[in-house]
Amino acid sequence: MSRTPLLFGLPALCFALITWQVVAGGPLVSLDERLSGSLVHPSRFSELLADLGSVQVAVPVLALALLLVALRNRATGLDRWWLPPAAAAVLMALVPAVIVPLKELVSRPGPPVMGPGTGFYPSGHTATAVVAYGAATLLLLPLLRTAGARGALLCVCAALNAGVAFGLVRRGYHWPLDVVASWCLCAVLLSSLWLFVSRSTRRSSARTPSLRTGPS
Repeated sequence: MSRTPLLFGLPALCFALITWQVVAGGPLVSLDERLSGSLVHPSRFSELLADLGSVQVAVPVLALALLLVALRNRATGLDRWWLPPAAAAVLMALVPAVIVPLKELVSRPGPPVMGPGTGFYPSGHTATAVVAYGAATLLLLPLLRTAGARGALLCVCAALNAGVAFGLVRRGYHWPLDVVASWCLCAVLLSSLWLFVSRSTRRSSARTPSLRTGPS
C-alpha cells in the first residue's frame, strides 16, 4: 500500500500542473509551442503511427485481449472470471467520458497545421492508446509464465504508446503537452484498474478451495 500515493498522487499532480499551465498560458506553453515547431514534419509514416491510437485500431486489440483473458480465467476455474475483463472494458468506455469534457473545458487550439478550432487538450488518441494497450498488458501479464515473455509484452506496449505519441506530435495533430497530459491522466486510470484487479484476484483465490485432497 505504500506505493499507492505514488501511483495516484504523482501523475495526478503532474496533470494538474500541466493543465494549469495550458489554461493560464504559462512558460510551459511557450516551451511546448517551440518544441512542437521543431518536431512537426507531416508524413504518411507519422500519420500511420498516430492511427495506432484510434478507436478503430486500439479498441479491437483490447477486445481480443479481454476475450483471451476471460476464456483463460474461466478454463482455470477462477471465481468471478469475468470481473477483470469487465473492469477493463468499463475503463475503456470511461475514456471519452473523461477526455471530452476536459477538451471542452480547456478549449486549447491545435498546432498551426490543424487550422482553426479548439479541443486538442488532452489528446484523445493518446488516452485511447494508453488505456487500450495498457489494460490489455495488465491483464495478459499474469498469464505469461516466463520473465522474458512478460518483458517482451511490456516492450510492445511501450513501443505502441511511444509510436502513437511520436506520430501525433510529428504529424502536427497535437502539441507535446497534450500527449504528456494524457499519459499522466491515464496513469491514474490504469493504476486504479491494477489495484482493483489485484484485490479482486486475491479475494477470488482466497475463496477458491484447493484441489488437493490429501494433507499438505
